[in-house]
Amino acid sequence: MPTWPKSTDHSGLGMREGNVPAVSRADRLPSTAGGMTRLAYARAKAAGIALDPLLKRAGLTHHQIKDRQSVIRVRDQVNFLNVVAAALEDDLLGFHLAQTSDFRELGLRYYVLASSETLIDALQRAARYSSIVNDGISLKCNDGKCVRISFHCVGVGRHLDRHQIECSMTALVRICRQLTGLRLMPHRVRLIRHRAQNAEFAKFFGDNIEFNAAADEMTFSKNIRQFSVVGADPHLNKLLISYCEEAIAHRPKARGSFRSRVETAVAPLLPHGKAQASEIARQLGVSQRTFARRLSDEGLSFSQLLNSLRSDLANRHLADRDLAISQIAWLLGYRDVGAFSHAFKRWTGKTPGKARAESVA
Repeated sequence: MPTWPKSTDHSGLGMREGNVPAVSRADRLPSTAGGMTRLAYARAKAAGIALDPLLKRAGLTHHQIKDRQSVIRVRDQVNFLNVVAAALEDDLLGFHLAQTSDFRELGLRYYVLASSETLIDALQRAARYSSIVNDGISLKCNDGKCVRISFHCVGVGRHLDRHQIECSMTALVRICRQLTGLRLMPHRVRLIRHRAQNAEFAKFFGDNIEFNAAADEMTFSKNIRQFSVVGADPHLNKLLISYCEEAIAHRPKARGSFRSRVETAVAPLLPHGKAQASEIARQLGVSQRTFARRLSDEGLSFSQLLNSLRSDLANRHLADRDLAISQIAWLLGYRDVGAFSHAFKRWTGKTPGKARAESVA
């Protein structure tokens, strides 16, 4: 039977003895308990990386890291994971963090899974209660011809969120194996993010991995519905579900920015030259006038957002040594390398080749 940690904080979100989580109702931007942030901080510290500049770039403080009751904005966590990954030159940072994490740190959410009777019960509860720990990632569990678990970003564009999504997917597979005592393998794994095939990924997830996909999801055989959870405790589970229901009832619904919705729509259209304001407005179901006004309300124009998105993507693609600069130019929607190089130098003061060389040195 699973046992409680000594702390009275069972939720990982500053919720004590079933009371309202310590999150202001006025703060509706997606927030997280910061488990991944603290894991990345510890990894960088162990490697001797100077942490002050990384925290500053992500908009975080040492106090937020040390105080486990502090709530961290999801966007800040995503930014911190990205800057730590760059500092460590670890393109699989999220994947690696999930390999060593102690799931008891998830608190209430983990124990409600560990006390469930069957794996399908645990997966459905993981989806329902995912926002207790992090409402910047929305999980959905579809129990049909197969069991499909999908991961959706809330409040931050998917192009930024490589490490948080990969950490979550890896952690869920580890939890499934821990709960059943079996080395379960997904039948298929799909990831939106571009990446070349990787031996570590294949060893952990299996060979059926699709990158540059239309969704972040994993599918399992329908047979997993029959798998029992080793530490099942129906009585404890019933009690913990009541805690979880109270937690999500009091937690304000996360609100994503309009910018994040636009970025998510733009990124896959860049290579095809279709990232036009009119097309994005149509996809989001708003008029071009409303589209421009809502971006303006957030202090942006479409051209500013497009340049910022391309700059972010350029830096992330340059970290992938398997991508030629000509391929990166195409992925960002430039007709030739010269146009991309000119734009990149305007953003950074360097050519793409020089930036890549300096990151290796």
